[in-house]
Amino acid sequence: MTITLHDYSLSGSCYKVRLMLGFLGLEYQRRQVDFYPGRQHKTPEFLAINPLGQLPVLEDDGLVLRDAQAILCHLANKYDKDGTWLPRDPASFGPVMMWLMFAGGELMAASSARLHDVMSYDLDIDAARRSARAAFRVLDDHLTHREIDGGTWIVGDHPTIADLACFPYVALSGDGGIGHEEYPAIRNWLREFRKLPGFHAMSGISEYV
Repeated sequence: MTITLHDYSLSGSCYKVRLMLGFLGLEYQRRQVDFYPGRQHKTPEFLAINPLGQLPVLEDDGLVLRDAQAILCHLANKYDKDGTWLPRDPASFGPVMMWLMFAGGELMAASSARLHDVMSYDLDIDAARRSARAAFRVLDDHLTHREIDGGTWIVGDHPTIADLACFPYVALSGDGGIGHEEYPAIRNWLREFRKLPGFHAMSGISEYV
């Protein structure tokens, strides 16, 4: 088995894949891509691997996958034999997929704000922060209802790839000027996620609860 991750250490999307590989106890090779300032992800060599010029990319025994959410699904489906991270029961599978799409959609506004503040991307920062806060409100309201019902995680009674996909850019949002003061349920959820066995931090995210 050979797994290779085309990676950028400061990318939240790459980080969620590294987290998943760690939680599953999988060995892999990292190929660092100079995303910023080198823009190596836009070179002909990298575009031959991913024509969209985006990170992360995972290679697994000849299979090449782009998009962090798709990679999480693949890793859980292939290597998580207990179905813990990607539950198969109908009551959980659909909701997990729904929040996975939310992580790759609405929550990416927090990533955009971070790109603006940390990497000087030219974008409408006010719009990005408004969209991120609106997404955080949706997530916080959901987690509040989960707390009232005695739950900790986004779906079900244990963490899934829905939690894993949503965690990085919420945890990193301070880099884009978006705090967590208005979202108590999100703060509680972030704290519990960092307690998971095998959790490891990245730059901008503390390991300490």
